[in-house]
Amino acid sequence: MIEIERKFLVDASKLPGCLIPIRIAQGYLNQDPDRTVRIRMAGDKGFLTIKGRSSDNGLSRYEWEKEIDSNDARDLLGMCSNVLDKSRYHMIHQGKLWEIDVFHGMNEGLVVAEIELTSETESFNLPEWITQEVTGDSDYYNSNLSINPYKLWIK
Repeated sequence: MIEIERKFLVDASKLPGCLIPIRIAQGYLNQDPDRTVRIRMAGDKGFLTIKGRSSDNGLSRYEWEKEIDSNDARDLLGMCSNVLDKSRYHMIHQGKLWEIDVFHGMNEGLVVAEIELTSETESFNLPEWITQEVTGDSDYYNSNLSINPYKLWIK
């Protein structure tokens, strides 16, 4: 399946309250851009995901995901060198689902939002809490954040 999404930085102070987070731990068994293999625990559910290389504009790429046994996911996470820790919030804005990730640990301070689209040209309105688009900027790929965390970036 081809995944089409756009990614944005967020001003967390403008987010509405009362959102319910899902805690996510994710690590990478393979970080080759042609076949990134991710293990994720989202709450009490485990997932195995394989992603292909992003298109030149960063908007789309192949993604295959399957729910796996949570104990298997925890065991596989134990094989990962660097595990990301984040809280994910889901929000509907003008009929579109946004996933907002608030990072913890070495990526604390980073808040990003993603929206999945049905086509690269699909239109949508930006919420007021969006500050900057970072679609296609590989620094913000989770796989890269696991090896070059946000707190280490030179500002």
